[in-house]
Amino acid sequence: MHQPARWGLGAAGAGVAVILGLELTSFDEMDPFRRTISQHGLGPGGWIFGLGVGLLAVGSVAIGVSLARKRLAGVFGMIALMGWSVGLLMTAWFEKHDWSVGPSLSGSIHRVGSFVAFLCLPLAVMIIARPWRRERSRATLVAFVFGICSVLWVAGIGTMMIVGAAEGLPWYRVMPLGLVERGLAISEVAALLALGVWAAAGDHSLPSGAGGGPVAAANLTAPHV
Repeated sequence: MHQPARWGLGAAGAGVAVILGLELTSFDEMDPFRRTISQHGLGPGGWIFGLGVGLLAVGSVAIGVSLARKRLAGVFGMIALMGWSVGLLMTAWFEKHDWSVGPSLSGSIHRVGSFVAFLCLPLAVMIIARPWRRERSRATLVAFVFGICSVLWVAGIGTMMIVGAAEGLPWYRVMPLGLVERGLAISEVAALLALGVWAAAGDHSLPSGAGGGPVAAANLTAPHV
């Protein structure tokens, strides 16, 4: 396995496990249909949520490094993937704000970071795991499918925002925001992990017959005595 991809999968998996643990332990205290995942960042245990999101961001960077070193991701795909990572770090560092009491700088940065992350990851996956590229596998197909699902989630959120504006309602009131955000997050994290599995599976950068395989061995000739 490619070492950065292995580290990235480990860090991302640990981050997901931390956030999932928060979800399960607070199921009776927080409505998952209305409250967003970032709600875990409020309160004295908010650092645990920040740790989980930070691990996911660091794991994403490591997966991106592996994809870049193996020439599986171009410039635009890497920019989008790093945008996802930076957005995650912004949401981890800056706490969510209670908008019912007015805006705040931290809450505004947190919101921008979440928008950047949720928009950049589907774009990165669509570019990197496009099925018509020469280097592809089952992992790229899985990533691309979850990327499509993420795009549909984002399109649904955009549609609800338009409907809310037309009806004069806050956009987060016209849909079960917590449920929608969790569906989007599951799709995007699944796409990311699929990219990580693809980056970790073998050395795609080597041409056929390179690296001491059977084809390379067949091209060797006996030395002259």
